[in-house]
Amino acid sequence: MKEKKDFYLTTAITYTSGKPHIGNTYEIILADAIARFKRQEGYNVYFQTGTDEHGQKIEIKANEAGIEPKAYVDKVAGEVKRIWDMMDTTYDRFMRTTDEYHEKQVQKIFKKLYDQGDIYLGHYEGKYCTACESFFTESQLVDGKCPDCGGPVHDAKEEAYFFKLSKYQDRLIKHIEEHPEFIQPVSRKNEMMNNFLKPGLQDLCVSRTSFKWSIPVDFDPKHVVYVWIDALTNYITGLGYDVDGNHGDLYKKYWPADLHLIGKDIVRFHTIYWPIMLMALDIPLPKQVFGHPWLLQGESKMSKSKGNVIYADDLVDLFGVDAVRYYVLHEIPYDNDGSITWDLLVERINSDLANVLGNLVNRTIAMSNKYFGGIVENKNVSEDVDQELKDLALAMPAKAIEKMDEYKASNALDEIFNLLRRTNKYIDETMPWALAKDETKKDRLATVLYNLIEAIRFSAVMLVPYIPSTAQKILDQINTDARDFDSLKEFGVYKSGTKVVEKPKMLFARLDPKEIAKKVSEIEAKQKASIKKAKEKLETKEEITIDDFSKIELKVGTVLKCEKHPNADKLLVSQIDIGEDQPRQIVSGIAELYKPEEFVERKVVVVSNLKPAKIRGVESQGMILAGGDKKVLGVLDAGDLPNGTTIR
Repeated sequence: MKEKKDFYLTTAITYTSGKPHIGNTYEIILADAIARFKRQEGYNVYFQTGTDEHGQKIEIKANEAGIEPKAYVDKVAGEVKRIWDMMDTTYDRFMRTTDEYHEKQVQKIFKKLYDQGDIYLGHYEGKYCTACESFFTESQLVDGKCPDCGGPVHDAKEEAYFFKLSKYQDRLIKHIEEHPEFIQPVSRKNEMMNNFLKPGLQDLCVSRTSFKWSIPVDFDPKHVVYVWIDALTNYITGLGYDVDGNHGDLYKKYWPADLHLIGKDIVRFHTIYWPIMLMALDIPLPKQVFGHPWLLQGESKMSKSKGNVIYADDLVDLFGVDAVRYYVLHEIPYDNDGSITWDLLVERINSDLANVLGNLVNRTIAMSNKYFGGIVENKNVSEDVDQELKDLALAMPAKAIEKMDEYKASNALDEIFNLLRRTNKYIDETMPWALAKDETKKDRLATVLYNLIEAIRFSAVMLVPYIPSTAQKILDQINTDARDFDSLKEFGVYKSGTKVVEKPKMLFARLDPKEIAKKVSEIEAKQKASIKKAKEKLETKEEITIDDFSKIELKVGTVLKCEKHPNADKLLVSQIDIGEDQPRQIVSGIAELYKPEEFVERKVVVVSNLKPAKIRGVESQGMILAGGDKKVLGVLDAGDLPNGTTIR
């Protein structure tokens, strides 16, 4: 018996800052298709995924939610795992960076790198992006913003430990040049070499002191281990790697990884930081890092702030798991971003899954029942048209396997659906309904139906990695045990005389675009309401004590003079008598609601002990109390109270 080869596959671990959308979920679906495909090829597959659970952003979000960070990540990690399970993914390990074993090994790795001189203590000063948890130099910013996410950055300086990337730079360049398959697609490799490695690497900040929610540096507790060493090492700690050499059996069996499947936005971390860490630890490098493209909402990257996020569970509720799996696997090319919209989903499901696949299976089984009581027999009454179908069926597996060996899932699916379309055409060419009217053509009719069932079997076997539940339903309905790749070496393996199911179940119903549009509107309305509620919750201030309130001095005043701000259309500049020797000058953003002349002689409430500030070049010595938003903004009226009255 041929010994099976081992294959270790990982996804990036999902950051637990919030619920993953379908763009994030695409990666686990693609990884699962690869894992299932490799198992069908005969590999022992170990498939690891999981969650990245430390960092400043999570600490902030937990504080906003009023819970401890561990409770926060427990909840989000549970949601991530629920979605991965919902999408019918067959991972072997769901790794969490809060796992005790991982945290202990991270501390030991950090200490080892420090002891051997690869990590040293220094200071970092630069532009910091909280969202990406990354420092940047001024020259790395794009229009003054984070080059990775496009978000705001701020000045930051702190003591930090650094990892000597530059020490291993030439060695990594040599490895990439000698192993052209290491970074895929080639465009990602070129980007890493030309934009980062060849210009020269800066040493990497690997600790922080400005937050606590991470793994402590055990020999310097005021520092916590920064995200890179923590997150990236999950690929080895999840297998039981031990710094002291007492490695687990999984590590001995499966490392180095055959494939790290990651998003194109984190290629730098996995092809520069990670391999250099492994070099420093004297560990073999992974065989390949594949940076897949993004799934866009229309033409835009999905973002909660943009309100264009689509979630996997909403899609599954409307279309089912396999329809969603098929769409994302088919619509994202090898190295270009794909697009998802509700309309495109309906169109693709109706055309490919309902018409080409579902209708073919349904009517073939229905004809077998109608004409032969469900018995499928090969009478070997062949005509020239049969050979073209057989040749295409026999050629298809090798073509699809070749594409999938390069992780080109979309192209592999095209090869399978080429056979399905040809099988539908075969029905039109042979016209079984016409053959059924001629008793002398009965054996020819049986042969045609046998060929149809066998072509469907070929397609279903190859579809198992992509739409597993549907593929198994098809194989069950045609009642065959011939379900592996080896069964596709010959056309005619389907056992003659087999009885198909009496009443085939519909695989994919045609969707009514209008009905779907109504349901989508309901989903989007719920999302908008949820976003609004979350914003309102964030805007709600924390409780204060009477001592806090007593620090604010509120006084009644009368507007003596008011005019437009010289440098801002939305601002008014008012002179207000609050019972002092001199009127207070206060700048307020109320020009859209009040004309200057209308504001004179109005009684208002003023925060009188607010520190003076210049607003667009004009000094403001307090603040007028107002409420509402731009549409209903109103200045608080002080009634008939005398100027200088203190509000308590």
